[in-house]
Amino acid sequence: MGSRAGVDSHVARLRKGAHRARIGLRRSGVDYFRGEGSDWVAFAGLLLMIPAITCGTLVNPVWCAPAALVLPIVAGGLLLRPASLLGLYAAAAGALIIESLVLGPYPRSGVAVTPGTVLVVAACGLFGLLIAQFRARVGVPWRRGGTMLFDLRERIRVQSALPRLPKGWHREMALRPAGGQSFSGDFVVAARTNGGRTLEVLLTDVSGKGMDAGSRALLLSGAFGGLLGSLPPHGFLPAANGYLLRQDWDEGFATSIHLVLDLESGDYELLSAGHLPALQLHAGSGRWEEKAAEGPLLGVYDGAEFHPVKGSLRPGDVLMLFTDGLVEAADRDIAEGIDRLTGEADRYVASGFEGAAWHLIEACAKDVNDDRALLLISRQA
Repeated sequence: MGSRAGVDSHVARLRKGAHRARIGLRRSGVDYFRGEGSDWVAFAGLLLMIPAITCGTLVNPVWCAPAALVLPIVAGGLLLRPASLLGLYAAAAGALIIESLVLGPYPRSGVAVTPGTVLVVAACGLFGLLIAQFRARVGVPWRRGGTMLFDLRERIRVQSALPRLPKGWHREMALRPAGGQSFSGDFVVAARTNGGRTLEVLLTDVSGKGMDAGSRALLLSGAFGGLLGSLPPHGFLPAANGYLLRQDWDEGFATSIHLVLDLESGDYELLSAGHLPALQLHAGSGRWEEKAAEGPLLGVYDGAEFHPVKGSLRPGDVLMLFTDGLVEAADRDIAEGIDRLTGEADRYVASGFEGAAWHLIEACAKDVNDDRALLLISRQA
């Protein structure tokens, strides 16, 4: 009985040890792919690739050329830290020396280590080292860098989503960054306040375009989204202006238009910070009216005042908010761009503007090298 108990306890200890090892390996793997763990596993694997490639080159240089050493070098630039990368480069340099000695001088051999091979390997190593140093300086490993950018893009998309509106209302928004990029200097934040009776929407155009303005737009969209609905409507733009001034950016101004819409009566107020006027289609007359509120750019000076303009959406009316990339171009002024936009929008009156936002950008500013955003809110007849 005593020997059997000893065997059972020994098996139990082995199981516990195996369980701890498995948990430790799993944690190290998770840390590695999150970019927080050591790179010794990747370094060891890539280091073993170098003698394997070298042996393959010496045995059959036709199928395994000396330039194949760029494979672990390129992978090392993506996976390793700069200190480990230098060790990998030293091993690759030693492998090239061995290959050149065994294969002989390149003028007398059909397959040998030529100066071009050395230059290719060295150039790949230089690019890999620059990439590794950039990652180390930023603090975001390649395994998480793309995931982080994707997550930021999705957060912007979710934050820009318009809330559901009650029956009888239609809303849609289209956003097109400059150059086909994923990040834009134009953004929208919206919320239903006052117990869901009021819709507040803010359309902002940050100075710059594309990736240059995307980082500032990301910061401002989070801040403005927190302010929207937390302050009285007339207090929002002054608070946003103060926030932008405190950032002290070299190129820190922005334009915004703030819509406060009563979803029961259809009455609304527009407050503008240097933004283009909104356009309202009156269903009775079939004409578009510009609704221009007064106010300076955000982030220019403190104590700015913003004066609203009021209006009302009747059944069949449409309100359109947009940024300057949609109507402004080098070969035309803003007035001509607005005329073209309203002319294209008239085609969607019969369909109730279903899916019109994307098509209007496509028709009016398809190839414009600027961020474009369009917001449509209609009260169905």
